[in-house]
Amino acid sequence: MRGTALRIRRPAPVSVTVRRRATPTRATLAEAVALRTASASDADAIHTLISEHLAEGRLLPRERDEIAAHAHRFLVAVRGADVVACGELARLSHAVAEVRSLVVRGDARSRGVGRRLVEEMGRRAAAAGFERLAAFSHAPAFFVRMGFSLVPHAWLPEKIAADCHSCPVFRGCGQYAVVRPLARPRHNCVPLTSLHV
Repeated sequence: MRGTALRIRRPAPVSVTVRRRATPTRATLAEAVALRTASASDADAIHTLISEHLAEGRLLPRERDEIAAHAHRFLVAVRGADVVACGELARLSHAVAEVRSLVVRGDARSRGVGRRLVEEMGRRAAAAGFERLAAFSHAPAFFVRMGFSLVPHAWLPEKIAADCHSCPVFRGCGQYAVVRPLARPRHNCVPLTSLHV
């Protein structure tokens, strides 16, 4: 009897796809945060955010009622219903707008949120007809990376007259003045009257 050869079939290779859990990147975390104009109902959240970061020594205290009265000048970054950052765009003069009370909560830092706030305030200031955007900061490198230049305080006499003379740490605050020129929008626009009141 002739031997029969058994053919053994080898199984076809199986491809296995291993799905890794996607870790959120800095960009996706920043996208999860939305920017909007604050309202009076945000005053408590803004006041809490500013008050919680006073110990860092980089912010001046703000009164809750003052924040509520000028809420329309604040821009907030929200994740869901949670305010994680804020900044105020205030008028110093007909030509200069100032970034004030810029603060990002600890768990939202290093994700581009502060940069987005400043860039949006710059767009709004330019649309309102301002020529320069200024800030006073203990961390000027943050602003310099966005195109601001360090300038002597005397170059912003509007700020000194409006706020510095009445400040309890005047002449000893340790803040640096920074300024960035604003590009005018190409189209004609109606100035944002809320900034000029």
